[in-house]
Amino acid sequence: MNIHPSAGKVADPSVLVDVQRLLGEYYDTTATEPVLFGTSGHRGSSLKGSFNEGHVLSITQAICDYRLTHGIDGPLFLGIDTHALSEPASISALEVLSANGIDVWVDASGGFTPTPVVSHAILSVKVADGVVITPSHNPPEYGGFKYNPPHGGPAEAAVTKWIERRANEILGDDIPRKKPNCRAYDFLQNYVSDLDSVIDMNIIKSSGLRIGVDPMGGAGVSYWDAIAERYGLDIKVTNRVVDPTFRFMTVDYDGKIRMDCSSRYAMSQLIGLKDQFDIAWANDTDNDRHGIVTPSRGLIGSNDYLALSIDYLFQNRNWPVSLAIGKTLVSSSLIDRVVTRLNRKLVELPVGFKWFVPGLLEGEIGFAGEESAGAVFLRRDGSVWTTDKDGIIMGLLAAEMMSKTEKDVGELYSHMTEALGKPLYDRIDILATPEQKKKLSTLSSSKISVTEIAGFPILQILTQAPSNKALIDGVKVVTEHGWFAVRPSGTEDVYKLYAESFIDEGHLKEIQEDAQNLVHSVLL
Repeated sequence: MNIHPSAGKVADPSVLVDVQRLLGEYYDTTATEPVLFGTSGHRGSSLKGSFNEGHVLSITQAICDYRLTHGIDGPLFLGIDTHALSEPASISALEVLSANGIDVWVDASGGFTPTPVVSHAILSVKVADGVVITPSHNPPEYGGFKYNPPHGGPAEAAVTKWIERRANEILGDDIPRKKPNCRAYDFLQNYVSDLDSVIDMNIIKSSGLRIGVDPMGGAGVSYWDAIAERYGLDIKVTNRVVDPTFRFMTVDYDGKIRMDCSSRYAMSQLIGLKDQFDIAWANDTDNDRHGIVTPSRGLIGSNDYLALSIDYLFQNRNWPVSLAIGKTLVSSSLIDRVVTRLNRKLVELPVGFKWFVPGLLEGEIGFAGEESAGAVFLRRDGSVWTTDKDGIIMGLLAAEMMSKTEKDVGELYSHMTEALGKPLYDRIDILATPEQKKKLSTLSSSKISVTEIAGFPILQILTQAPSNKALIDGVKVVTEHGWFAVRPSGTEDVYKLYAESFIDEGHLKEIQEDAQNLVHSVLL
């Protein structure tokens, strides 16, 4: 992967988005691209004709139609993040929801609302659902629209396909609208006051840890002061700026502004402050992801922290022995080794957090994590907390972990890998045409004729997730000391190559090269 010369440096003014143009195109340009739900809602940019008011109006009306068809008559919680397109999109959505007589609850202070907070709110009401207007960590010119049904988590494929199909049927139609009518809901206090049910806040307070948090200009910017005040924690917010251009960010590996808290380039400012805190973390713009920074290691790899969190939680919670651990099949195999040591059941599912929702809701999965720094776990009493990823509690868990063990999180990781092996994990994006992506998504194991990867025999070729046999839209190839997986992107003309080695960097590179050669032979 080529690294841009500006990676890790504060964004040059020349790369900042023109917010006025972005907003003008949202209202003035007809939607030229169809509604398309990926693994986490519809995303696009008004500058590309893929996130304009027409999209928002049709998606919102489609959700109203879905609610009516499926008997959902409770309140709808609406949250937004800090991207420039989120506020106008929320107004457009509110006008449609109001015209359909939906009881909409919005933030009491008129502020921003993290994704996990919306999930938490949905689960607090008997029959409710929600919308979060966010493109997550994507660049400033993007907008996004996610729907969470009454189970509180990301909508499953059948639901998003229904909404997508209906939205495209009415895209460009004259959608009914009226002046927004909504009720105020105190998202912040309801969520913050409940945190001690999922995190041992008292032990963090007693430890006196110096905690640093970078909200990355996102929806959680006002939450950390409230958390610090309520629980008596020493939390310093390292950056309070909210600016739709995100001019304060250091650019990612490709020179783009991206609020990706799993990227060492996007996180370089907080990494530079690591010695000022005992533990620090950042969240992306809608707070469903986390990036943990320690004095001893700097940024801990997202997969590494998932494995460490599982190891800690299942030894420090009085949870039933029947509780399983969930991971996406492209997450690190270090998790598998931790699960084996804990003598727990592993649930391995396709990419997309929606797959974990039933297990979390029914109390069958105690922890669910995905490779892209997203995870959630149950309350301390074993009941459901949220059914969406929660970067806020993943950060606080690091503080609890340090307070309980009196060890640096990086030190805990070193001890764990001394016993279980240290993985080298990487994901790269490789250009692919729509036709190649389609071919890759339907790839069968019979098309793979090679018998070894990076010098080791192939043990498994997977096109279905081990735990539910759902198609993975690609393939995973496993050897004794490493593996790779390839799957097409749902929003960009690339395919994603995930790879891991338990030997060394050279072996990882061999896996990546062999994987690309295999994919090349199949696609040509």
